[in-house]
Amino acid sequence: MERKPAWLKVSYNQGAVDEIAQLMRELNLNTVCREADCPNIGECYRKHTATFMILGSRCTRNCRFCNVRCGAPAEVDPEEPANVARAAKALRLRHAVVTSVTRDDLPDGGAAHFAGVVRAIREACPGTTVEVLIPDLKGDEKSLDIVLAARPDVLNHNMETVRELYAAVRPEAAYARSLGVLRYAKKARPDSLTKTGFMVGLGETDDQIGRLMDDVLATGCDILTIGQYLRPSPEHAPLARYATPEDFDRYRDLALQKGFKHVASAPLARSSYRAHEALEAVRAESGRPS
Repeated sequence: MERKPAWLKVSYNQGAVDEIAQLMRELNLNTVCREADCPNIGECYRKHTATFMILGSRCTRNCRFCNVRCGAPAEVDPEEPANVARAAKALRLRHAVVTSVTRDDLPDGGAAHFAGVVRAIREACPGTTVEVLIPDLKGDEKSLDIVLAARPDVLNHNMETVRELYAAVRPEAAYARSLGVLRYAKKARPDSLTKTGFMVGLGETDDQIGRLMDDVLATGCDILTIGQYLRPSPEHAPLARYATPEDFDRYRDLALQKGFKHVASAPLARSSYRAHEALEAVRAESGRPS
């Protein structure tokens, strides 16, 4: 594979990142920014956005694209909701994104813990908007209801890739189940905003990307993110190509033409990339208060 192109190279203020990382350590918190080696860590921290990763740092699944470690999960920390809220307040976050490892070992997949974190942030930071990026919770509607009852501003569940690559890239997930999560969330709370994202560079075709967009749009999904897959190690799924910035512009235009309300499509776009801007843009367009 060719060298990483210039548009994928980033630089940031390491001192600012280290300062926030120290706070996370003091509160015994994980961020997906660190655990998944997100290239946007500097930009997000500078803009007072952070993505907390709750329920431990070990995942019960082993997706072939992901840098989060798989293994025996930790005990759920009952102090974590309060600690996330403390961090959100200390960092003066405008928008908090809360995600997690997949916890298939828990009866509700961690849904009650997600809800507890949302409520804790609301209590400590009344002006902070909250987005949850949830695993599929095995498609269980009762678990989804628990998360939705906490009324996050945005419910995000990532499709990650096209249907045809699920067996190779997400062998423990199911394309139809992930679509079902998005569909149910919109049905259960029609006034809510739903969001998903996928990667390119795994071997998908443009036709497959178009069908994925259609399938997602049919669930009522509002917001879409599209970014470049970056192979974490030789043990992960192979990288098929680097899409160009022009490719990402084309994907964005196609998604908007199809009817998505907001699309973030760029080489370094990730699930939480400029997440607050996406929320504000959709609310402004629909006339909802920010």
